[in-house]
Amino acid sequence: MRGGRAGRVVCPALLMLCGMNLSREARRLASALARRRKKLVLAESCTAGLVSAVLARVPGISQWHCGSAVVYREETKQQWLHVSIHALRRWSAVSAPVARQMALGVLRHTPEADLAAAVTGHLGPDAPPDLDGVIFIALCCRRRSTLRAAGVWRHLLQSPGRLARQREAAGHVLRTVSQHLREACD
Repeated sequence: MRGGRAGRVVCPALLMLCGMNLSREARRLASALARRRKKLVLAESCTAGLVSAVLARVPGISQWHCGSAVVYREETKQQWLHVSIHALRRWSAVSAPVARQMALGVLRHTPEADLAAAVTGHLGPDAPPDLDGVIFIALCCRRRSTLRAAGVWRHLLQSPGRLARQREAAGHVLRTVSQHLREACD
């Protein structure tokens, strides 16, 4: 199947991930949160709130989804989530350490949440070549009063164009949280 202006070949699985499967992944995550009775909060950079918007379409999700901090700019990451200037300068906003700090920061600011997921990345077209299409997803959990980082995952987006990449990134976030919820936070 062909997609995009440049005639890139896009696999059908990728098209499903970027299209209707976002709703399916959101329902799957909502079910997993309900089964484990865990409340989720998000920190979204490159997805600009899309993960939260897709989750909000699931009936009853307000019981398990606390909200999302959209922190697109570095200054906002620093001010809202206390991402360190040192991490931003040393590794850039698109890095595992920054994703981890984003997840910890949003979890600190949301006492009712049991876990947090954060996503940061470069969607293009003006990204440095080594970071073009790269995203980092971090998960953090609260156990009693202790916050701990549960993991950070790096993905290379395959979709052509910003909008398709944004949807692909949102799909990766939904799937990553669903897949790692049990081992991360039980």
